[in-house]
Amino acid sequence: MKLFVGLDVSSFDIKVCFLNGEGEQLASFTVSNDLPGATQLRDEILKTAKDLDVHTLYIGLESTSVYSFHPSMFLHNDESIQALGGQVLVMNPKQIANFKKSYSDMDKTDEIDAFVIADYLRFGRLPMSVVKEEQYVALQQLTRARYQIIRQITQEKQRFLQYLSYKCNTFTEEVESSVFGKAMMDLFLENYSLDELSSMPLEDLADYLRKQGRNRFPDAEYVAKSIQKAVRSSYRLDKVMEDSIDTILGTSITLIRTFERQIKELDKSIERIMKGLPQTLQSIPGIGPVLAAGIQAEIGQIERFEDETKIAKYAGLYWRKHQSGRFTADDTSLSRNGNQYLRYYLVEAANSVRRHVPEYKEYYAKKYDEVPKHQHKRALVLTARKLVRLVDALLRKNQIYTPERSVHT
Repeated sequence: MKLFVGLDVSSFDIKVCFLNGEGEQLASFTVSNDLPGATQLRDEILKTAKDLDVHTLYIGLESTSVYSFHPSMFLHNDESIQALGGQVLVMNPKQIANFKKSYSDMDKTDEIDAFVIADYLRFGRLPMSVVKEEQYVALQQLTRARYQIIRQITQEKQRFLQYLSYKCNTFTEEVESSVFGKAMMDLFLENYSLDELSSMPLEDLADYLRKQGRNRFPDAEYVAKSIQKAVRSSYRLDKVMEDSIDTILGTSITLIRTFERQIKELDKSIERIMKGLPQTLQSIPGIGPVLAAGIQAEIGQIERFEDETKIAKYAGLYWRKHQSGRFTADDTSLSRNGNQYLRYYLVEAANSVRRHVPEYKEYYAKKYDEVPKHQHKRALVLTARKLVRLVDALLRKNQIYTPERSVHT
């Protein structure tokens, strides 16, 4: 007999529905969303499986961030459930919502939602994801945190440049050196006025840049000249305004440096976990530890996906067709569904790989020339789609990259 268990999870409880292979409801109840509740749920599943001689067991729940994490991992790792061959499947809430539309006469209640999830499992025609192993979940938390902090750094740097234009409106035009280098940041923290920088002896400013930049400037005197040229040509602020801008710039520098330290700590933790995973993706030229970790964290164990097409769809790397009668639109948008993090890391990886691997460089150029609009975005996404085949092959076979093998991907 087949047993399908639908779980509708909230922060405080879990609505449960048991269905058999014919769609008959065997049980419906509620347990608390905590360890005692999950234990009770496990025991009810085992009792029903024993009483009815169950040979196929599927347990399904929607992906609801932290709410679904603990019950899914508890049931997935339970040895008694594993002994029955039970599979815990985590599904996209959008797919469940679309599936539920076929039940037009149903109300919206948690109990009914649990039934719909169980029935969705019973039909088993739509894509589902097996729960990730904990090492991948841990890696995913780190890579997603890193992704968010990188976005915060980008936003903070944009804000810094905005306020820098108040203090010295020609700085970014005149000074070729990076504004965000250590020496430049230290210089801004000194709170020099423009007049003070303008009148500072050139050699003193150049020495300051050499010292703070740890002699990394190829021509510190040239940079010092460009700084003084910028401050002399910029508008002047009154003292109150300039003090306020200096305070904001100092705060912004502190935030940026704090974020950068956090990134270094996250990278250390990511590196520790990656040592326990296959290192096949880093063998692809252009893919370093960060991109490899981001891709592997979102994919998890490769066995979760039947083939590379499922990975591509999971990442949302496809365009929707727009067709009506004999008309087919040439300009269609990329799907907004799918895992945004996996899509981000695959696209970033494709952009890097195309610079290092001739095959991908040629493919990108070919796709770029095929259309008159959105050339770069389209070519890059299609290159990422091609890269998925290589990623799938290397992870599934646990092999390292060779140019000969990539020809067949």
